[in-house]
Amino acid sequence: MSLAELICPAGTPAALRTAVDAGADAVYCGFQDATNARNFPGLNFTPDELAASVAYAHERGTKVLLALNTYPPAGKVDLWYQAADIGARTGVDAFIVADMGVADYIARVHPQVRLHLSVQAAASSPEAIRYYCENFGVKRVVLPRILTIPEIRQIRTEIPCEIETFIFGNHGLMVEGRCSLTNFLTGQSTNMDGVCSPASDVEYVRDADGSMSSQLAGFTIDRFGPEEKAGYPTICKGRYTAPHRPEGYYAFEEPVSLNLSRLLPELIDAGVHAFKIEGRQRSKSYVRGVVRAFRAAVDDIRAGRQANMADLVALTEGQKQTQGAFETKKWR
Repeated sequence: MSLAELICPAGTPAALRTAVDAGADAVYCGFQDATNARNFPGLNFTPDELAASVAYAHERGTKVLLALNTYPPAGKVDLWYQAADIGARTGVDAFIVADMGVADYIARVHPQVRLHLSVQAAASSPEAIRYYCENFGVKRVVLPRILTIPEIRQIRTEIPCEIETFIFGNHGLMVEGRCSLTNFLTGQSTNMDGVCSPASDVEYVRDADGSMSSQLAGFTIDRFGPEEKAGYPTICKGRYTAPHRPEGYYAFEEPVSLNLSRLLPELIDAGVHAFKIEGRQRSKSYVRGVVRAFRAAVDDIRAGRQANMADLVALTEGQKQTQGAFETKKWR
């Protein structure tokens, strides 16, 4: 398998077709239920839509990866098993899984379909990754966003599977697969219900001074001035007051996007097999713009040319970008 496979988001059938037409090597998507970690109203696929989308992608030489990347609650695993059965029947090229029970079921019942280990599994050590490879036949691991390039290079020498890394999109630094913040306020779990800040609990309130407050389950997560663009109330990216910071500050992380376009050659050299773009909840225009830019960049790098990625900052969150831990880790 060649290096630098481009893995692109597909939140809807229309977005999938857009990603395929823009040059994606593979697209990833999920069903309209709790089996995937982007379980939002208006997103995702019915079984019939998935079947038609797989046919569309395969006719154009693009793979389809089905995200079953949440954790079944006790006694409710049948939904995940049924999703795996449907995915196998429709001909998906791989399942992206986090839960060991789901991985075991697919390995036993659908051994012909590749297994990719989701970032939701939070497997960042060679020992953890080897466990999934040896016990469930995992062929690829999606690494968490907390590793430097030297760490990725070292891991590559110690594991028997392919490596996939995020290169653009949301820069969540909460431990994937372990976030309980939204569950604390809303009762909905990111990792079991697939919902972070469910839309039914979101409200925007215009204050008397013209500012806008974004709220989740009745709690103010952020407040924006009259000229500021109000962001979505995600707890880990909210601004909060404290005795030592009465003016308000980002207690967890700022709204900023990961952009590793300048590090693509180093990531390829470190042994990364696939680059993942985040954004299943984003628009078709976002998908088209980002996929086209990275398609051209990857092709330029393969051909030994200088890649042009200047326009990507316009598509980042709040037009702010970071390379995060991938280049230099200043925290532990």
